[in-house]
Amino acid sequence: MHLYLVKITGMFSSKTRITRAFKNAKKLPLNIDSKYVFFSDCHRGDNSFADDFMHNKKIYMYALQQYLQKDFTYIELGDGDELWENSFKNIFEANKHVYLLLKEFHLKNRLHFIWGNHDMDYRNPKKVEKNLAYYYDTIDDKEKELMINASFSEAIRLTQEDGKSIFLLHGHQADWFNYTFWKLSRFLVRILWRPLQLIGIKDPTSPAQNFKELIKVEHRLEKWIKENNNQMIVTGHTHRPRFPSHDELPHFNDGSCVHPRCITGLELENNEITLIKWHVITNENGTMKIVRTILEGPKNISDYI
Repeated sequence: MHLYLVKITGMFSSKTRITRAFKNAKKLPLNIDSKYVFFSDCHRGDNSFADDFMHNKKIYMYALQQYLQKDFTYIELGDGDELWENSFKNIFEANKHVYLLLKEFHLKNRLHFIWGNHDMDYRNPKKVEKNLAYYYDTIDDKEKELMINASFSEAIRLTQEDGKSIFLLHGHQADWFNYTFWKLSRFLVRILWRPLQLIGIKDPTSPAQNFKELIKVEHRLEKWIKENNNQMIVTGHTHRPRFPSHDELPHFNDGSCVHPRCITGLELENNEITLIKWHVITNENGTMKIVRTILEGPKNISDYI
């Protein structure tokens, strides 16, 4: 009976889930030559009225083109595909050019995905292969390669030669309902909240739309940081960008790609981390252009790890 209670407690413990993700995380190198960009919570959808990504798609694609040209490695920290609300077939048809751009990173071995709660299906390698290995090109009437052996992990650790690391994960490990009961949460979104979203009613179970839940998630993550030698972490999930000062707990958040008028992310280059946003501005002559704006930083990562 005692062993059973231990297992049940562990299943509901955010500490257990985060620690397991940390120990099993895929490792990538971190040095002065590393160039990483982190985005999350794209929630790529089907171009319907409930598709929040649709509004920022052009901004997102332009930003990724710049990072591709500048030899950055793209790491997506979960909830890239909105699989709770849509079939992947509909998502791909609405975002074919996005996936073909991601394929360019993949071909250069500079693409890594972390799965979140909305794309938790990607824990299963068979689901990854089914969705992302090939696509059917209606123009040529042929099946073509997309991202064969696309890299999906629960977590990633960017690790220096001295063993110090930056821990990357989606963050829903600190959100017991959206991790342990994600299938129930998905069911509620599909049946209840998606139709209500069309008329402007928000999902109260989502930390991104419920401030009290957001604070709880951040508190659990920061409690884990304190208990693990102030381990630096970068998360998504809450959609709230975070960039701590050097005397605060090293908890960063890249925000999301579904803000009303911009996308936010984090860049890591020259051992410095920067919080940025990409958005549209209007020039005096009335032309519009997409620009990158620094929100916080850059700060040397030695201040945090």
